[in-house]
Amino acid sequence: MENPSRKVIKDVLEKAKVIAIVGLSDKPHRTSYQIAEALLDSGYDVIPVNPEIEEVFGIKALDAISELPDNVDIINVFRRSEYLPDLAKAAVETNVPVFWAQLGVSHEGAYDTLTKADKTVIMDRCIKVEHAILIGK
Repeated sequence: MENPSRKVIKDVLEKAKVIAIVGLSDKPHRTSYQIAEALLDSGYDVIPVNPEIEEVFGIKALDAISELPDNVDIINVFRRSEYLPDLAKAAVETNVPVFWAQLGVSHEGAYDTLTKADKTVIMDRCIKVEHAILIGK
């Protein structure tokens, strides 16, 4: 399991406009909320994917990856590693080119599923930290 180069990650972040956040919480003290807020402040559109909430930031939450619209650029995951295989299978059924698992989250089998489907896979990295380092806004 190997992440793309920093150059590729920078390119992913520069080209992306819409980021689906799986496991996004509506609680301001949660990391997913804080990172989503930072992504919104950086100009990205965010789509919450969490069947446990109605909305966050005034954006209606979707129940599952299968409900994503066609214009999503990155699926960013805030779920524990053991959930990645099922999320990877769902992501393979979409046209979303990038699957990003947050810091501390990775799974070899999910990585294999995604790379075999020609997805760009980033695991165990914080999207906000990478954005700050590579884009700097």
